[in-house]
Amino acid sequence: MLELTIFLVLLVLGYVFGQWTEKRHFRSLIRREKETLKVPVITLKAIPPELSPCNTFLVCGNVVISIDYFKKFLSALRALFGGRLRSYETLLDRARREAILRMKELAIARGGKIIVNVRIETASISKFSRNRSSVGSVEVLAYGTAIAP
Repeated sequence: MLELTIFLVLLVLGYVFGQWTEKRHFRSLIRREKETLKVPVITLKAIPPELSPCNTFLVCGNVVISIDYFKKFLSALRALFGGRLRSYETLLDRARREAILRMKELAIARGGKIIVNVRIETASISKFSRNRSSVGSVEVLAYGTAIAP
């Protein structure tokens, strides 16, 4: 009975604090995205001709975000039946947006006006347990070439 109580308490705490943290992070992302809107991020490999000659430098943004206990539990249940894992989708969305924002903020700090040839890499970081396929957190790296005309 004690084990079930501990499990339920952890589940509720994971839900409450996970939702609070996620909502706070989304509000922060929206505010910071508005602040960095003036720096476009594009995947073109070539520098636009109107910006040549110019100074270029590498910028990158990196983030590691973990999933909360409640969402991990729900995802495990959902995996039994198949279908979309929305909790992981929001995790990846937050991580991707945060990595791009960190990259843009670095470009702004160094005088960049545009970022070209942007690439995004992801990796899952598993907790070492009996189930090695479980995701503990996700790492996202965004990098590109900033141009300072």
